[in-house]
Amino acid sequence: MKVRLVSGKVGAYPDVMAVCGERRFYDQRRDLLLNPTLIVEVLSDSTEAYDRGDKFAHYRTVPSLDAYLLVSQNRVGAELYVRQSDGSWSLTAYGALSDTVPLVAADAVLSLAEVYDKVELPPSDLGAG
Repeated sequence: MKVRLVSGKVGAYPDVMAVCGERRFYDQRRDLLLNPTLIVEVLSDSTEAYDRGDKFAHYRTVPSLDAYLLVSQNRVGAELYVRQSDGSWSLTAYGALSDTVPLVAADAVLSLAEVYDKVELPPSDLGAG
């Protein structure tokens, strides 16, 4: 499913998104979501620059979006951007398997140990600290 990006009058396909409350759609096809609360992107070598840059800039124009989570596929790591009451975004980085990411926007907690369970990473990237 796509999320409608007001800034570009286009849609984007996030890797994961969550909605709190009733879903609202742009048209009758019901495949262009207007009100995601949380968007998650899994970073790869080919998408990382876009996900961090232009795509996030577009996502920030979605009024309902409260949190944007970037998850690395090459190392243990997640970065959570949370919209503040003044419209700015705060960043918290997580880098250890023991870390849990509070996804307040979705009323959930994400365990990095669970995210990276059975993912083979180089020993130096296991984020044990």
